[in-house]
Amino acid sequence: MKALKFLPLLFLFILTSCSTVRVATDFDKEANFNQYNSFAFYKPGIDKAQISDLDKKRILRAIEANLSLKGMSKSENPDLLVSIFTKERERVDVYNNNFGYGWGWNPWYYGGYYGGNNISRSTEGTLYIDLIDAKTNNLVWQGMGSADLVTGDMERKEERIREIVTKILAEYPPGAMKK
Repeated sequence: MKALKFLPLLFLFILTSCSTVRVATDFDKEANFNQYNSFAFYKPGIDKAQISDLDKKRILRAIEANLSLKGMSKSENPDLLVSIFTKERERVDVYNNNFGYGWGWNPWYYGGYYGGNNISRSTEGTLYIDLIDAKTNNLVWQGMGSADLVTGDMERKEERIREIVTKILAEYPPGAMKK
């Protein structure tokens, strides 16, 4: 009976673990992030990203929306150049459900239970967002977000891309969340 009390908690953990976006950032400590007020997309870098053009558009729209919310504007003469690149890998999780072997009598069976293994496969994608100082062409900030990808449903895919980009750019500029 006590185990039943933990089922909702276990279900919530499993549900939230599927939607987790892991984020990491790095930046140049000598860069003055207060001087960056405008941005443009760095086409040569974006063209190298190995994803569909439709997904590139979704990512770029999400980046533009997030940077605009931070008070930055898209410009022909930008302070920052924005580039992206992606990686993907197949993720395989093996869950060992071997509860052991026991003997005993039960009205429904006699003998032992071996349990089994469950194997789960998913595709994990990593999106890198690079912010490059337009004057010096030096990388000043990089955000990386890894998450399971959504395939099939276009609306869920677009929502997932917005979620990943938002979580990455929540860390820009450095120290903004800590104030």
